[in-house]
Amino acid sequence: MLTFSIAQWRGWAPGIDSPEGWLDWARHPFCPVGNQDAARLDFLPALQRRRLSALARGVFDCAWPMAQARPGMPLVYASRHGETSRNFGLLQALAAGEPLSPTAFGLSVHNAIAAQWSIIRRETAESVALSVEDDGLEHAIVEAAMLFGQGHDDVLVVLAEESPPAPYSPWVQDVPYSYAVALHLRPGADWTLAMAPRPAEPACTPPQLWPNPLNLLRQLCLGGDAWRHANRARQWTWTRAA
Repeated sequence: MLTFSIAQWRGWAPGIDSPEGWLDWARHPFCPVGNQDAARLDFLPALQRRRLSALARGVFDCAWPMAQARPGMPLVYASRHGETSRNFGLLQALAAGEPLSPTAFGLSVHNAIAAQWSIIRRETAESVALSVEDDGLEHAIVEAAMLFGQGHDDVLVVLAEESPPAPYSPWVQDVPYSYAVALHLRPGADWTLAMAPRPAEPACTPPQLWPNPLNLLRQLCLGGDAWRHANRARQWTWTRAA
């Protein structure tokens, strides 16, 4: 069982980039279909912005303001699918017999966004990039808790996914739209997270309609104090202190 506090949170999705926007979404969830503009990132020079993918832009948009006044904050970055658009572009080049771009390849690997974060921010604190399943949020929290154990009082946790290219849609069905969620975690007892093996006969609970990071934002916006998230192997119980 882990305990921690969420000092701050921010989210980004196309057309949803403010606390008020997320509160509206939490009350009446929707998919922003047809509005897939990338985050603007006006706080970065144009040369740096151009090297960031749409997925990386979402990460920077929600995480940068949180880390701006806190130098030396470790980063835990987690994604299930990673840079699907960049990878698909590389596969298309291979299929066409074209040479691969070393830059495109270097920026397609799973820890590329964490590396770009460190370079652009000149961040020397450690960073971790996790390749996760559908309970990646909880695994990122576990990773943050281990950083608390190493003496860190502030950890930045970011989870992000992008809408996959159309040919991937039969296999990638857990990303309703591009999004990024950033959490500033601190040691504390405001939240409790417990894990157990999934019961052989799980309780009859309604399926979770949204990816778990977005579900957390709903709970934060609406004041939820307890819920469970189960996948094929594990069941996680979230509890907010009274």
